[in-house]
Formats: sequence, structure tokens, C-alpha cells
Amino acid sequence: MMFHSLTVQRTIVKCSAFAFMVAVLGEHAHAGGNLEASYTISFARIRVGDITATVVMDDSEYAISVRGRAGGIIKLLIDGEGSFTARGSIKDDHLVPTTFTSKIVSSAETSDVTMVLDEGNVKELEAAPLPSRELVPVTEANRQGIIDPLTAMLFSTAPTAEGLSRDACRRTLPIFDGRHRYDLKLAFKHTDQVSADKGYAGQVVVCSVRYEPIAGHRASTPLIKYLSEGREMEVALAPIAGTRMLLPFRVSVVSMLANLVIEANRFEATSQPPGASTVADPKAHGC
Repeated sequence: MMFHSLTVQRTIVKCSAFAFMVAVLGEHAHAGGNLEASYTISFARIRVGDITATVVMDDSEYAISVRGRAGGIIKLLIDGEGSFTARGSIKDDHLVPTTFTSKIVSSAETSDVTMVLDEGNVKELEAAPLPSRELVPVTEANRQGIIDPLTAMLFSTAPTAEGLSRDACRRTLPIFDGRHRYDLKLAFKHTDQVSADKGYAGQVVVCSVRYEPIAGHRASTPLIKYLSEGREMEVALAPIAGTRMLLPFRVSVVSMLANLVIEANRFEATSQPPGASTVADPKAHGC
């Protein structure tokens, strides 16, 4: 699932995130791994959008590119299309983002963000249009100790004898997308088996997700209200071959009226030996 405040959900739903593979890795933890994935977005079992994602990694760098669109019966929550990229370094199996960009085009507005990060702190930020005074203001402190929404969807974890580690779910993700600051609080639920039409078939670890808006949002926004009203949310994480990284295979938001589900129909990963290649622009890999 691939599977983001408005942009995490846009990254997951429109692209929007969620991104969040072939095998659980042990001895190739520092090798490279590439992933090509596509997801369908459904609401009340009706297809309302799609997402494509590309992840490229070697032993020291990573790059992520996501594109997507959503609309139809879900347009009250999200409507339009977006493209997102993130790049960074890999240090001791931890991702350290350095750049994040997003472009979202909807019937309401066009939004562009370019962000440069240094050790989890925002050093440069260009965001257009300027935020409204009606939004909860983003302070300088809100721009410190954060990760971008795409990097947040890649989870570093070590394999265990039983399969995927529960520790992948035991974390809080402090996300800033250039406009909105929010936390995603995860907890372990269970493991499951999944199978994409193309690519990965195997075990996933399923985490509950709680969304907490902090700054940059308008509380009355339909999507913010939808995510903040105590709905049951979960993400299922699958491994990327050649790495110790997991990425969302499925994301779901349970509602009394209709469920929102983002699920991979293609999840194809390839592994490479250490030093085989360097990270290039992920757009060159078809996203």
C-alpha cells in the first residue's frame, strides 16, 4: 500500500506518501534495490484514482518519484493530480532526506513546493501560493526534526526468524511537506499475506495509523476532518528486495459509510549487488 496533513494523503491518494517487495533480506542489507509499483485507489469499492511509484537505492543514496490522480466520487476529499520526488542518503540503514519537491494541480489551486533538508531540519523552502492566514501557523520549531512524506513511507527494519519485524510499526513519523506539519503514529497490529497482479507475493506487516495534525492546516477542511475523526487506519508494509527497507503495499481508512483503500496491483522489485550502480533520477525509471 503504498501508502500523508493534506500532502501525505495526496501523496498516497493522488499520487500522495503513500508509496509507504520480493524478499526479506539479511545478507544483502547494503546492496541496491529498485522498485516499480502501481496502485489503485478505491472508495466504496469504486475506483477513483491511481498512483505510480519508483524507488531507486544503492548502498549510500536513494531517490523516490511518485505520480497520481484522484477524483470522481471522492472529489470532496481530494481532486486533481500530483507529482512528488525525494532524494537523500542512507547512513547505517537510516534514510536522511536532502530534497523534496511536490506539484499538486486541482480545480481549486496549483501548489508547488521545493524543500532542502539537512539532518532533519528545513534549510531552504519555496512554497507557492503563500499560506492563508486562516491556517494554523507553521513555526520555525515545526520545521525541525522532521522527514518529508515520501521518505516517511520507506521503513528501515531488520529481518527476524519469524519474518518481518514488528518494530517497523513501533514509531511516530514527524512529517512536514513544506506546508503541513503532522504526526503519523504507528503501532503493530498483525502480519498478513498479499499478492500483487505483477510482482510481490508474500508476507506484510500491518500497522495501525493515527493521524495528528499539528500546523499548516485548516481544521474545517473536509480531508482533515475525515482523517481526524477517529477512523480506523492501517498500512501494510512489504519488503524491497536487496535492502532492509519496507514500503506500503496497502493503505486503508475504514468508515461507516465507505472504505478508502489504496492497494498495489504491481509491486516489482529488483536487487543489485553492492557497487553495481549509483542512484539516478527516478524519473528515468518510468515514473
